[in-house]
Amino acid sequence: MDIELKDTPGQLLLALQPISEMGGNIQSVVHCHDKRTPRGTVPIHVVFEVAKEGLMEIIRRIKANGVIVARVDERRLHEQTFVMLIGHIVHTDISETIDAVDSTGHSEIVDLTLSMPDVKRVSSAFMVIAADSEDSLALALNVLRATAEDKGLLVIEPIKDDAIWM
Repeated sequence: MDIELKDTPGQLLLALQPISEMGGNIQSVVHCHDKRTPRGTVPIHVVFEVAKEGLMEIIRRIKANGVIVARVDERRLHEQTFVMLIGHIVHTDISETIDAVDSTGHSEIVDLTLSMPDVKRVSSAFMVIAADSEDSLALALNVLRATAEDKGLLVIEPIKDDAIWM
């Protein structure tokens, strides 16, 4: 969330208190005190987690405190895992595999890197699957496993976050 504050004591508290009151978990606050918006206010970027139903009330309370809410960028997919597919990925229609995972409604393949050394050789794909909950992520993995089995693809999972180097 991007907000704008007057440059007076107590303004940051007016912006953050509603998040706390609604059970939000504040993860990051970037306070650019030396910068100013065209309105002369101080830009602040706040990253927090909150139940979806609490977001609109937080925004209402922040605005009621006289704080300008410039932008709200909702990220609904909080869980993620990394997997690799090996086999004839392109020939077995990678878009169909992606659609199968995305069709769960609560998860998506958000990143895909494909290596296809030769048309006749086996290819590999590194995928990042994101979901709105651990249960949704487990469902997405089950759908991916079933789809890969039907297509004769090998699934290597989970690839741990700290094992990835790019």
